[in-house]
Amino acid sequence: MSGCAAADVDELTVARLTGVARRHAPCREPTETETAAAVEELREIACGRADLLAEVAGLLMGFYRLTAEELKAQAAAQYCMSAGADPDLIPQWIEVGRSRAAAVRQDPYPGPEVDQPPRQASRAGQRKRLALGWRSRAGRNRWRAYRFNA
Repeated sequence: MSGCAAADVDELTVARLTGVARRHAPCREPTETETAAAVEELREIACGRADLLAEVAGLLMGFYRLTAEELKAQAAAQYCMSAGADPDLIPQWIEVGRSRAAAVRQDPYPGPEVDQPPRQASRAGQRKRLALGWRSRAGRNRWRAYRFNA
């Protein structure tokens, strides 16, 4: 298997692990039965890859820190840790999760900077448009002709 294909497989496995962990995670403290079912499924998917389980746990904890989803993410991360995530790798993935959350929460385009407030139509202009029958297509055309030829 080439390097690109292995990376793709790892990304897909991380996505599957994340989905399974979040699906099993309640928005409260999980029971022992819920934890056992989730851990079993995560171990089956991870196939002994403690690094991928650590990646999922760290990303979940970092990305959802201080959000409404934090409790659910903590439960999902706990499932990954119980399934055998490498505890030494989790802190670096927490930082990656935090940086991804910061990037997502940025406003992509603040809009144009405007120095002046938008102009309001003058009363005289409004009366002219109404007098020329502005509401019909012919009236709009007459208004355009009036405006550009005046």
